[in-house]
Amino acid sequence: MQTEQGILRLSIAVTFLMAVLGAVIGLIAGSSAIMFDGVYGLIDAVMTGLALMVARLIAASNAADAMGQSYSKRFTMGFWHLEPIVLGVNGMLLTGAALYAMLDATRIILGGGHAPSLGAVLIYTGISLIIDLGMAFYVRRANRSIGSEFVAMDARSWGMTAALSGSLFASFVIGHAIDGGRWAWMTPYIDPVALLIICIVIIPVPIASVRKALSEILLVTPYDLRVQVEDVADRIDAAHGFLGHRAFVARVGRGIQIELNFIVPRHWPARRLEEWDALRDEIGQALGHDSPDLWLTIVFTTDPEWVH
Repeated sequence: MQTEQGILRLSIAVTFLMAVLGAVIGLIAGSSAIMFDGVYGLIDAVMTGLALMVARLIAASNAADAMGQSYSKRFTMGFWHLEPIVLGVNGMLLTGAALYAMLDATRIILGGGHAPSLGAVLIYTGISLIIDLGMAFYVRRANRSIGSEFVAMDARSWGMTAALSGSLFASFVIGHAIDGGRWAWMTPYIDPVALLIICIVIIPVPIASVRKALSEILLVTPYDLRVQVEDVADRIDAAHGFLGHRAFVARVGRGIQIELNFIVPRHWPARRLEEWDALRDEIGQALGHDSPDLWLTIVFTTDPEWVH
């Protein structure tokens, strides 16, 4: 269970079981908040399944590249681009579910609220809180050595789910405490108000994932990576007497794409191809990205038109 795929498989299994249980308990107990918890979990389970499929494709493609083979003739540039797509779709679905639940909670509040079966939802939210906290801790700790964006997303999802379960548990404890007393008139509003507050709190999290995914899909150049590549290229220009360069940089999921075009002075003495390859190795080492997820292209030319 210390691999990306192993962690995601475990997460899918636990998420699916808890989501089905939450949907059933929410339906039986008449709790909109618990129903939302179940639906939120089902969406997360499906998207984590897609993330697992993409992780397998990327791993298989990298393994084939390491052996000098092509994994797919239709995706010769790899499958890194699928990672931000899955992250973006996941964020949009979770945002849509939260917005719908928020509107539904508002409708219930304006309609006078409703009182769910507090005993059943207390037991469910208590068990759910323990499981969610345990999974959030375990997945986050496992990802320290894995370093996967998918696993990091899954850890954040478990953290959000734990916050959701904790808030629901606290709300229903309060509802159970005031039931039958002078504040009993508030009981019908506990469930929809808790749902409304939770939706408002968690909506920014998937929106941030969508924003990050869009920046990668649109190939927005990361500032820190651009600064690093430009620094290396400037040092190579100065050390080898090149007239200049042009750098193209992007981060797509776990993949890093770098293209460096150097302008060589005209009428330089001819060099053997092995010398140019050695220079490419020097540049690659200076960049410090010795990873199967790096797509590095280095070009040397005397024609400035080729660098634009």
